[in-house]
Amino acid sequence: MTTTFITGANKSLGYETARRLIEAGHTVLIGARDPERGQAAADALGARFVQIDVTDDASVAAAAADIAAREGGIDVLINNAGVFGTHSPADQITAADAGAVFEVNVVGIVRVTHAFLPLLRKSASPVIVNVSSGMGSFAATHDAGRVEGRAIAPLYTASKAAVTMLTTQYAKSWPDVKVNAADPGYTATDFTGRSGPQTVTEGTDAIVELATIGADGPTGTFRDRHGEMPW
Repeated sequence: MTTTFITGANKSLGYETARRLIEAGHTVLIGARDPERGQAAADALGARFVQIDVTDDASVAAAAADIAAREGGIDVLINNAGVFGTHSPADQITAADAGAVFEVNVVGIVRVTHAFLPLLRKSASPVIVNVSSGMGSFAATHDAGRVEGRAIAPLYTASKAAVTMLTTQYAKSWPDVKVNAADPGYTATDFTGRSGPQTVTEGTDAIVELATIGADGPTGTFRDRHGEMPW
């Protein structure tokens, strides 16, 4: 049985990813900051809730210790938790604004991955999926024909570019772990104000694909539901 832990899994892409992986036979652990919402999501899906705040060292350590005691280890870690941050114009963005976005989207991945790597290494085929975005792609954001090329979001885009590069560096550092980044694409979720042409299921296609790769699967890649993404 494959055991998968997903951060930010109480709604939207995280919730749908959990639902699909449970359907595929995974034992899924729902990670969420809010205990009530996290438990409600876990109850609805038939999963186990594990409280985690990716911005807090003690919370992440407690989540890892809880899983170590209950499950012993995990096979798949999906770093899904993320924030968009301020919608202020670029000339009004502050260092505090930047810190808030990078603390969740980038530092949070480092914090969780560091704490959970010992649990992953108990698996015969450990996998990490970092949820990045085409908004962090130089090629996509310079293509006027793509929605990413028409959007201006300095902090979110910069943080997701960092997530993708972090992914490739982790992949090179750990030959024993498959580490890949997924671009959900422009999906109708709470995160996008229910705009976007993709359904939430379509938005999780790349995440689920990368979460279910075998021992001979790729590492260090950046994919959306259609295949390799340009960087």
